[in-house]
Amino acid sequence: MSLANHRTGSVIALLGALVLAAGCGSDTAVRGGEQIPVPDDLECFGGTISGAGSSAQELAMQVWIAGYQTACVDSRVYYDAIGSGGGRSQFIDGAVDFAGSDAAMDAEEMEEARQRCDGFDVIHIPAYVVPIAVAFNLEGVDSLNLTPSTLARLFTGDITRWNDPAIAETNPGVDLPDQPVIPVSRSDESGTTENFTSYLAAAAGEDWPYEPDGQWPVPPVEAGQGNSGVAQAVRSGQGTIGYMEASHAEDMATVRIGEEGDFVELSPESAARIVAVSPHREGGGPHDHALDLDYTATGTDAYPIVLVSYEIACLSYDDETAAAGVKAFLGYLLSDEGQQAASAESGSAPLAPEMRARLLESVDAIGTH
Repeated sequence: MSLANHRTGSVIALLGALVLAAGCGSDTAVRGGEQIPVPDDLECFGGTISGAGSSAQELAMQVWIAGYQTACVDSRVYYDAIGSGGGRSQFIDGAVDFAGSDAAMDAEEMEEARQRCDGFDVIHIPAYVVPIAVAFNLEGVDSLNLTPSTLARLFTGDITRWNDPAIAETNPGVDLPDQPVIPVSRSDESGTTENFTSYLAAAAGEDWPYEPDGQWPVPPVEAGQGNSGVAQAVRSGQGTIGYMEASHAEDMATVRIGEEGDFVELSPESAARIVAVSPHREGGGPHDHALDLDYTATGTDAYPIVLVSYEIACLSYDDETAAAGVKAFLGYLLSDEGQQAASAESGSAPLAPEMRARLLESVDAIGTH
């Protein structure tokens, strides 16, 4: 099936019913009545495509689907936020046309996915980047500078009081209380935990003796379910510190990129830089953008702790509707308008123009065989 005619008009009104039709949750997740921008040259397709996976992307997906379907009335996009692992499994099984995942496929999954794609390449498109904040609640203190080593020792329990010399060294002039440190971790397995522990494993050296994992590896002092649960535990305690998606955080630490780098404040722009400066993972095809995040890229003014969530797709499909739909919908996700819409709803970091241009070249290469 060929692409339908292009949609003109740069701004569209949100129709909440379309979110419901998309099978993606209620319109209460989208700020009702606001307008969702779309590009003037948005490509539409006729038919239906489906995806599944990352729950971290759920809010963004609701916005993207509502915006896209309002502009493209003959298109239907369904997304089931069943978790990254479930999304990758359904994609491999051929149950969905694309997957959302907070982690790139491993070598075994890639081989299985290539078979699902009839031997053609599988591509990772990092379309959604969320800063992970280190939030704290410490009476009389509203800002902290923390090195990777200090951060690791706070969460392993090696540093037990807030006036520890390691904290004081990078916070001159701050009146640190002689108060117990209460680290708050996630009680559930999550991409946020996997990305946070990946940062600690790469940047903190021997002070973090654990492998990256979606399940918190240290016996918890206090734990919360989901980002909202961690945020609530940090806010309601005293001397607490926890990690969470930035949209849930209040007082946030400034984190050093590497032990010798600069302290970088969290912002959408600084979080997007870590993606732009990180190399591609070895072994992928020319259109695969699975990343090896460089958590110690000094001199870049990049905030190093981020969750990168991918869209995973075949480079070539045996079905024209699937190829046209995935190509058109992912193109909208990567447009400036799509990135800004997701950021306004979820606090994600819009990708830099140069990065988007490279990713769009790969999306444009999606076709049929």
